[in-house]
Amino acid sequence: MDSVKLEIAHTAARMVVEEGLEYGPAKRRAVKQLGMNARTGLPDNDTVEEAVREYIALFCADTQPAELAALRKLALAWMERLAQFRPYLGGAVWHGTATRLSDIYIQLFCDDSKSAELALIENKVGYEARTVTGFNGEPVEALSLSSISRELGEAIGVHLMVYDHDDVRGALRPDAKGRTPRGDTAAVRALLENGAA
Repeated sequence: MDSVKLEIAHTAARMVVEEGLEYGPAKRRAVKQLGMNARTGLPDNDTVEEAVREYIALFCADTQPAELAALRKLALAWMERLAQFRPYLGGAVWHGTATRLSDIYIQLFCDDSKSAELALIENKVGYEARTVTGFNGEPVEALSLSSISRELGEAIGVHLMVYDHDDVRGALRPDAKGRTPRGDTAAVRALLENGAA
């Protein structure tokens, strides 16, 4: 990997950890901050994730494990609450690179795309609906809400991505590194019980 992409990755990693930015915006801001041309080639997300892991190990090793556990507990609470929609946890909270500034991303696999939204309305949960790009590159509905983490003492963004029930098969294919890209309720519970990062 060339040194320019590595420099972008490490600068972006700092922004991801310290400011809670997502990888895409962090990479673009890193290019700008480093004074590079906007057309500079960007590192891939795996490279940024590795830089995030290095940054956490160097600067956040004393705080990040507890923050990650708190986020996983909050995610598990929402997954249990939404069990009828076959929830899977993804993103930094699943992969172990989350800090208190990270949002929680839960994918729901529904027979009826409006059923999850109706469940939130029936339970008087405030949310914002929007369309985002899903894991298969197609637009999906995201129901975004704010939920208090008792352990962290602050509000955390929780994003419920609504997929068709049949999409679950493609959701479980291993990623380029052979890792499971998301986990169900039992898998998240196991991570918490084992204290896994």
